Amino acid sequence: MASMTNWIRTYTMKAGPRGGMGFEIGNVDSVEQTTLHVSFSIEKSDSSTANAAKIQIWNLSDDNIKLLRQKDIIVELKAGYQNSNALICVGTVSNLTIENDNADRMVELEVIDGLVELRDTVVSLSLNGQVDTKTLYDTVSQQTGMAIIYAPDLVFPVLPDGFTFIGTAKECLRKIADCAGHDYSIQNGIIQVTNPGMPIAIQGYLLNSDSGLISIPKEVTINASDGTSKALSGYEVQYLLNGSIGINDIVYIESGKASGYFRVCKLTIDGDNLEGYWTCTAQVLEVAGDTSAFSAT
Repeated sequence: MASMTNWIRTYTMKAGPRGGMGFEIGNVDSVEQTTLHVSFSIEKSDSSTANAAKIQIWNLSDDNIKLLRQKDIIVELKAGYQNSNALICVGTVSNLTIENDNADRMVELEVIDGLVELRDTVVSLSLNGQVDTKTLYDTVSQQTGMAIIYAPDLVFPVLPDGFTFIGTAKECLRKIADCAGHDYSIQNGIIQVTNPGMPIAIQGYLLNSDSGLISIPKEVTINASDGTSKALSGYEVQYLLNGSIGINDIVYIESGKASGYFRVCKLTIDGDNLEGYWTCTAQVLEVAGDTSAFSAT
């Protein structure tokens, strides 16, 4: 089933200034419509370093290229099969190049997740007395305009001596997370806050040969996301594109090589709507502790 639907690939891409008019290309009206040639490579991780993507578009109109050259243009890319598309990338265009590809013209975009919000938002906080760290997170979320989600098992420590900060939103989030003993990252324009090494939710996704797993899990060594030299043993798995699986999601792997609940800590999404397969390559770490509340479909 998965190999058959892989050939009915659909995508939509929106681009424009925040709150302004832009354009949309791809399967906007129907699965069958003729679309521009698009290729993408998206890299994500659970670290506080911003996720990045490269998107290539062939024969885009002059007017649309002109819009993409404007400052701080937001791009949103969805991809999937038939009428089931999921958001795989959202961010700000950081660079645009144009190349001639035989008789065609190819535009390559470099897109950074959360670039403007983390770069341009200056957070100023000065709170005395006892301060709930959740209040601090919520304040940064409001000031940046980014939504925020929390893992269900988070505990929010109360800081007894207040909290003072002036600087970028990225630096503020890092300081709050360090004080609270949490990890944070930006995923598709949303702030995720988790316990170190733990998933963002208890509901996950089943990965086996029937649901799109296309390779035998490979044992790999994964560097810790906290910037230390600590290395962890995990697996690398490849599966047909499923944009619903993101960083810090859990997957239940059914394979002779690996079996059980794992957390996605690194993810690469590659695709071309005219050739090859659409694939995700994920590095995963086994979830430690009690997983009895987890489920996967």
